[in-house]
Amino acid sequence: MRPFHFIYSKILDWSASRFAILWLSLISFLESSILPLPIQDLLLASMSLKNRSKAYYFATICTLASVLGGIAGYYIGVFAMDQIGPLLANLGYESKLQSAQIYFNTYGIVIILIAGFSPVPYKLFTISAGMMSMSLIPFVAFSLIARGARYFLVSFLVRKLGKMADQWLNKYIDWLGYLLIFIIILFVWYEY
Repeated sequence: MRPFHFIYSKILDWSASRFAILWLSLISFLESSILPLPIQDLLLASMSLKNRSKAYYFATICTLASVLGGIAGYYIGVFAMDQIGPLLANLGYESKLQSAQIYFNTYGIVIILIAGFSPVPYKLFTISAGMMSMSLIPFVAFSLIARGARYFLVSFLVRKLGKMADQWLNKYIDWLGYLLIFIIILFVWYEY
């Protein structure tokens, strides 16, 4: 059974579509706010492989859409905190919320840089940034840096490695998918 290979094949189809830029933008936006898996990397890699001269153009689109999605996630967090903040305070969690807010405001930049570049679910951090009232300008600036570094690295590697990247992904995509799920489970377990 190769479930991730099926997803990868579907993404390859999307990258060949005349709506590929739209798919890339939409998936990048949604991944930063609600989608559970970071499939925009595979779409970006496939599109960059098909048109190497536009690889950095695709990375730019992916970065901008992802950061816009991150801003949407941030405001989801603001809205969620407005709705559940009073409930959490009534349940006696106000001091813990204040501690979390101080922690996030102290280390938020580092958190966003790591989350924006790594395979952990970025949307958890965009929503948390809004919930913890992180300043919006640093959030956006460091999201641009982290997401840009990630997507430009993907485009660079695809331009550099070419068909080898596609062959490697075809061979190891399922292992990468399972590894990503393991990382997410480990992250959730560690946080709770």
